[in-house]
Amino acid sequence: MTAQLLTGIGELTTNDDELGRLHDAALVLDDGVIAWVGPAAAAPVADTRTDLGGRAVLPGWVDTHTHPVFAGERSAEFEARMAGARYAAGGIASTVAATRAATPAQLGANAARLRREAERQGTTFVEAKTGYGLDVASERASALAAAEVADVVTFLGAHLVPPGIDRRDYLDLVTGPMLAAVAPFAQYVDVFCEEGAFDVEESREVLLAGRRAGLGLRVHGNQLGHSGGVRLAVDLAAASVDHCNHLDAADIAALADSSTVATFLPACDLSTREPFGPARELLDAGGRIAIATNCNPGTSYTTSMAFCVATAVLQMHLTVEEAVFAATRGAARSVGRDDLGVVRVGAPADLQALEAPSVVHLAYRPGVPLTAAVWRAGALVAGGRFP
Repeated sequence: MTAQLLTGIGELTTNDDELGRLHDAALVLDDGVIAWVGPAAAAPVADTRTDLGGRAVLPGWVDTHTHPVFAGERSAEFEARMAGARYAAGGIASTVAATRAATPAQLGANAARLRREAERQGTTFVEAKTGYGLDVASERASALAAAEVADVVTFLGAHLVPPGIDRRDYLDLVTGPMLAAVAPFAQYVDVFCEEGAFDVEESREVLLAGRRAGLGLRVHGNQLGHSGGVRLAVDLAAASVDHCNHLDAADIAALADSSTVATFLPACDLSTREPFGPARELLDAGGRIAIATNCNPGTSYTTSMAFCVATAVLQMHLTVEEAVFAATRGAARSVGRDDLGVVRVGAPADLQALEAPSVVHLAYRPGVPLTAAVWRAGALVAGGRFP
């Protein structure tokens, strides 16, 4: 590849403790990685040169909680919630029926559409879950579709017990034949530890089976109440526990004393009208946090990480810097990647430029499409037309 100089960067958010936030900066991208970082005035010569005209640059979004493999939509359910109906986990079953009826090609095309949509908005890394098939053949097909579009695949056979099957029989299926069929295509196992889905002991059984199969652990926990999912995730040293709407002081202390990343999903909280999770309190206690979209057809049908970042600032009392970190490097830590979401020499050249002079505009101008360009592994994949 040719070495590319990106210069005229008005503000560069590096997420690197040593570099911090730079002004009047430049970058050199070479062979898919960042080869040089520093002041524009000291930039070396490269094969090509692009002047960003004072635009802000930051790492690409790292979206570590999505459900993009599905068919159908649930706008009627959303409308009912907005009219006062309470969200319940059982709504997942309607998407399961549509997903089972779809062809693998249809599932793959829809997942690819959502990945492209996310990429145009600055997302350069995506985790994708199965969980809308809930039988062996459909979960395997979902994992294959996810592997085509995502950077990390998570097996979520334990999303819900589908209608028409005994609960014990389904747990045996998830931890046996279904896990065996999906594990070759997945890196993590997940479970919906919640009233209406799986209790703590059932969730523990699923997670331990996944661990024996060589998968890392993730948990949906404490979304609708004090389900015990957070404590379970900490006990098993899970990579992440996601939702975390309902945390008491002991939950916060346990998370702060662990390596488990608490992933907050603010767009989902708006859609379900659940209280926002206490990200501010957890961060102040020393916990690790991430922000993700939870893109799915029932409770968070968005691919916009910028919207989630703006919501975290405006509604959850994070600073812009904290929210951006949580949606990039903080999220990357939940998939075991310390080289993503950071701008430093040797890191992947996964970047985005904003049609704005500072990342502050992500929350200052909420809802405005600010993505001006996106680079993935040094290649321009969206935008990039600069005057």
